[in-house]
Amino acid sequence: MNGTTAGTAAGPTAGAEAGTTEGAEAGTEAGAAPLADTASAWVDVPRLQVRQFADRALAEVPALAQQILDAICREHPRMPLIVDEHGDLMALVGIRRALEDFVQHLVREDGRRPHLHLEVFQEFGRGEGLHGRSLDSLQAVYRLGVRLAWRRLAEIGQQLSIPPPAMYELAESGFAFLDGLVDESVRGYAEAAARQAGERLRLQRKLAQVILRERDVGSGSGGGGGRGGGQAEPLTEFAAHAARIGWTLPERVAVGVLLRPSRDCVAPAVGDEVLLDMESEQPLMVVPEPQIAGRSEQLRRATNGWTGALGPAVPLAEAAKSLRWASAAVGLMERGLLPAGGLLHCTEHTEALVLLPPEELIGDLTARCLAPLAGCGPTQGRRLAETLLAWLETRGGAPEVAARLGVHPQTVRYRMRQIRELWGAEVDDPDRRFELELVLRAQRLRGELAEPIR
Repeated sequence: MNGTTAGTAAGPTAGAEAGTTEGAEAGTEAGAAPLADTASAWVDVPRLQVRQFADRALAEVPALAQQILDAICREHPRMPLIVDEHGDLMALVGIRRALEDFVQHLVREDGRRPHLHLEVFQEFGRGEGLHGRSLDSLQAVYRLGVRLAWRRLAEIGQQLSIPPPAMYELAESGFAFLDGLVDESVRGYAEAAARQAGERLRLQRKLAQVILRERDVGSGSGGGGGRGGGQAEPLTEFAAHAARIGWTLPERVAVGVLLRPSRDCVAPAVGDEVLLDMESEQPLMVVPEPQIAGRSEQLRRATNGWTGALGPAVPLAEAAKSLRWASAAVGLMERGLLPAGGLLHCTEHTEALVLLPPEELIGDLTARCLAPLAGCGPTQGRRLAETLLAWLETRGGAPEVAARLGVHPQTVRYRMRQIRELWGAEVDDPDRRFELELVLRAQRLRGELAEPIR
């Protein structure tokens, strides 16, 4: 980590000078022509004159590097300066090396570009990203270093009568190299951002797993979901994990279960306050304080294009309960028993979630309660069941039931006589009526009975 920090501090400085020095290399990489190219204006400069320019510039590199560093420190006093393993300022070393490489390139007989270590500028950008700073100050430092270096090189060129075209080319290469430095720093900055985002997601997932772990919080909690008694231990555990990502422990949470729209889908932009676990087979999210104003709309927008379910709000230590309801809802959505295509809120589909999941129990109860229909044909049995359910729900007379079914009242009277013949006094027993309504509502939820006319 020291290297990264050092890069951040030194980067600005080293980058500044290096910008000028490494202009040859970076310039070429950024698209500028190399100084020793056959089309270069420096080809026309006598070799002795080139050598004199290089010798003079190299002799002044130490002083020039220090001058650049001093100027950077004055204009950017908050810029940290880090030393390397030898106790030298990384910024100063970088500036010096960059200047030397840039100047020596002018006198290479083979015309080849020197190998410049641009990865150091990636490290500078990486350091800025890891410390939560923008690249603005780093770019400003680069520009300052290039400007000061060019000013001194221009003075040397004038003293030695270097032709203007050659100096213009030198300036172009220097500023092209500046672009190269910025590109490298942006690359490092992006890597740091991706690394931090990945680390945060990992810690979010760990916290979500801890929160969603099944635990018995009934003992000593007073049954009220408060923050005392039996919940003290899990909340302490939550706090330790939450502190790593700066997550404030909420009073209540709702847990969401999502279905991936595709294998390579991008994670929903739910924001830092919502814990997201994208590594689970079905992505999970822990939503703090789900009932606050604007939360529902925030989630709707963030999960646009996704299908999933959000469980009911529960105390933080009981998050596993919300997860169970959300998982059950998603299972029903996958079977086509609940609407898909968005984020479904379990609290808006309580009836389906209560009646549909316990299929074995409901199935057994249905067989017993609807046994009188066994002798009827499918169509007749369905019509009688729909009529019985409408009567149980309205407890009204024939006109009210007829309006709910969209049939004539006389039809309802005829069917009710059949129902009483089949069930007898059971339809007047409160417990039996309750069971009948349960199984008939479950059938309607499964699409086996028609929806009533509202």
